[in-house]
Amino acid sequence: MATFATLNRRTAALAVGLAATLGLAPQWAAAQQFPTKPVRIITPFPVGGGPDGVARLVADKLSKTWGQSVVVENRPGGNGFIAIDAFKRGAKDGHDLIVLDNVHLAAYPSLFKKLPYDTAKDFDTLLPLFRTYFFFTVGTNSPYKTVADVVADAKARPGKLNYGSWSVGNPVHLGSELFESMTGTQMEHVIFKETTQLYTSVSTGDINFAMGSAATAGPLYRAGKLRLLALAAPQRSPEFPDVPTVAESGGPKDFAVTGWNAIAVPPGLPAAVTDKIKRDIEQALTGPDVTEKFKTFGYEPFPTTRAQFDQFVKDEAKRFGDVIRQANVSLD
Repeated sequence: MATFATLNRRTAALAVGLAATLGLAPQWAAAQQFPTKPVRIITPFPVGGGPDGVARLVADKLSKTWGQSVVVENRPGGNGFIAIDAFKRGAKDGHDLIVLDNVHLAAYPSLFKKLPYDTAKDFDTLLPLFRTYFFFTVGTNSPYKTVADVVADAKARPGKLNYGSWSVGNPVHLGSELFESMTGTQMEHVIFKETTQLYTSVSTGDINFAMGSAATAGPLYRAGKLRLLALAAPQRSPEFPDVPTVAESGGPKDFAVTGWNAIAVPPGLPAAVTDKIKRDIEQALTGPDVTEKFKTFGYEPFPTTRAQFDQFVKDEAKRFGDVIRQANVSLD
């Protein structure tokens, strides 16, 4: 009995033969044969988190579509540079892919004077896998009932309020810096080694507030130890319909803090190959299993064309760059 992989290869061979007969472009024929060997998805994220779960779900679906093994290789640490170096040294024919987030693509170019990679030369960003928005979180005994309360207290006591995050330059840190800028306030940034430690400190009142996603702050929220003041997004979340947006809670208008992950390939691949990879990943991101996974981690689909996403990344880089320069933040 023929296996799925065998049938897939036979179909590709028939397509290539037909393309040759009809005189179609060679790159189209190459795209029908792709992949010709196992595919590796390199990720800078550890095993077990939301980004890893989505990557593995996509890999499993792609392996069935392509008739080839698709494995996720976790290379955490080093600001993501370990994974990026592995990708740069890997296959240049599309059989090595990489998952990157908005910090790697939009923030680090402004945070580091010299990076071990060039976003314009080392990657061809195909499409986002998902995005997530961040909540303003406070302890259940916090005196703050709205974002307007936070702003009022911060203005009354300049430099006395504090907020937390897990590093310099992550979306929570830069989003909080942007919040300070938009509200004309000054607050202290406190760095924690682990997200669990961060949100535990918020719940006990040791930290005035922190921005957190449904994945990071969700466990303590569900345990009744955190309150969600507002969502830093253009509109309310269907999963949290009672939580107002920052603007609805008395904060600055159009204030949003997002996190997102994207798939990138080596530059210079034939357009037909990149189109095939993008199309097949988009298909892998559909179905009730993906919807359920997204709900678990507070993610949402982020469908977009390549041109739209390229412009989005440029806009994000400018937004992050402006915040970083104004706050005089650096990782060098």
